[in-house]
Amino acid sequence: MVDLVQIAAVPPGNRHGPGSLSCIKGKKSSKKSRARRGKQARKRRNKRKKNNRTPPTILPPERVDIGLGAKAALKAEEGNIEYKLKLVNPTQYRFEHLATQLKWRLQEGRGEAVYQIGVEDNGLLVGLTETDMKGSLRTLKRMAEKVGADITLLREREVDYGLDRNTRKIAEVLVRKVPDDQQVVNYSESRTAEDICECSSKMITFIDLAGHQKYLKTTVFGLTSYCPDFAMLVVSANTGIAGTTREHLGLAMALKVPIFIVVSKVDLCSHGTVERTVRQLERVFKQPGCNKVPMVVLNPDDAVTAAQQFAQSACITPIFTLSSVSGESLDLLKVFLNILPPLSNSKEQEDLMQQLTEFQVDEIYSVPDVGTVVGGTLYSGVCREGERLVVGPTEDGRFLRLKVDSIQRNRSACRVLKAGQAATLALGNFDRSLLRKGMVMVSPKMNPTICCQFEAAIVLLFHAKTFRRGSQVTVHVGNVRQTATVERLHGKDELRTGERAVVRFHFIKHPEYLRLTAKLLFREGVTKGIGHVTRLLPHNQYLNHDQNLQDY
Repeated sequence: MVDLVQIAAVPPGNRHGPGSLSCIKGKKSSKKSRARRGKQARKRRNKRKKNNRTPPTILPPERVDIGLGAKAALKAEEGNIEYKLKLVNPTQYRFEHLATQLKWRLQEGRGEAVYQIGVEDNGLLVGLTETDMKGSLRTLKRMAEKVGADITLLREREVDYGLDRNTRKIAEVLVRKVPDDQQVVNYSESRTAEDICECSSKMITFIDLAGHQKYLKTTVFGLTSYCPDFAMLVVSANTGIAGTTREHLGLAMALKVPIFIVVSKVDLCSHGTVERTVRQLERVFKQPGCNKVPMVVLNPDDAVTAAQQFAQSACITPIFTLSSVSGESLDLLKVFLNILPPLSNSKEQEDLMQQLTEFQVDEIYSVPDVGTVVGGTLYSGVCREGERLVVGPTEDGRFLRLKVDSIQRNRSACRVLKAGQAATLALGNFDRSLLRKGMVMVSPKMNPTICCQFEAAIVLLFHAKTFRRGSQVTVHVGNVRQTATVERLHGKDELRTGERAVVRFHFIKHPEYLRLTAKLLFREGVTKGIGHVTRLLPHNQYLNHDQNLQDY
């Protein structure tokens, strides 16, 4: 197994070390120089032998905050990673404490936790003997069973520690909460997608966005509306980086969506062609405007490390080379996705759940025997089956009352939808023609601010000429997509590529619901810019909340 520190130190694409193959021509060397080179070679061989085992090193220490009030005497440790030196034969009191701690870690990781066994609290890799390691893993399994979870051994690594130089091991274990009343998926019994969704302990949603230039608006809508945790950029090994690839990479970076790369179709080309595509990607990531650290994943140990470092650092960019036809290296991508933790923690979700309900409408359907159905993401609050909400704004700036008949998540019925979750809501006989993408469904208690004009702090990424008052662009803010006119540039007459300003936009069709600080992306032809909303300018006719609500 490869050490975490070793992977971070080895440049991707050069895993065999510098000068793994070299030809030397020159004059015959002297006896002294040959002896010196021989001594250096022996040192290198001895060093390689030592490096076969993980040296004593230190992992990043656990993050700790001290709580207030009743929690003042306890450590409120953030994150889902726990270091444990040894878990051998704990007393009953100690076992209960460990189980409670595991429950907290699972809550922080939204159902997932990673335990590093043989590691001190300060991150020092001490290691355990084989007997102590087996005893610790048995205890961890008991702890997991007590809280309704299961464990998976991700990897074991050897360390040398102490004067006796005995081999000791550290283990990395994934603990995952098993959903209530659900078992592990058995594909021989689960024939449909619905069955698999109902029985799975971890769900990953893939949203396939268009790769062609003429469907760019669909790709931008997916990145802004669906609020993805990560972006998987697929690059064909035989064609390399195209112009569209660079554009999609730039969009994801502008919206600060973490990116990992999948180089596909390796079965169609030679190893040299694949290497050339990977080197091309590495050069792009190391450019000043990108500042990414590429990490080529070559084995399961790399995949585990890539998942952990990718979630912790936005600059780490894993690169996979695989074939969907032959299945080559596809298992490495599965390991990566299986371990990849969620970006948001439980505290952030709880804070959002305390707010009023706000559901953004991304898709609209008509389903036989069900009626009108909307798909989207619950931005804040909690939505329950049978709840009454208002949807809008309509073209004249009003909100219409409606009732949520039923909710489905991952093709399975559910009664409660929580902030951050995507779902489809059945609205019964509500007239579909009154709905459109970009609307929101909110609590009747909310007084939503809708506007035709707003201001945003922007940076112009690219413009062929100049950007000035009167320019028309397509604005993307969350699930809102509409053409807007530039009404004013504060303090400037025009903008050129790379310049910043506060700009006032005016929607040309109808008012929209926006949030302050929301990310903004605008484009028109080759013109592109990003920014965030700084000010909303509601029109007088939209200010009376009671008059805005209308029964459908």
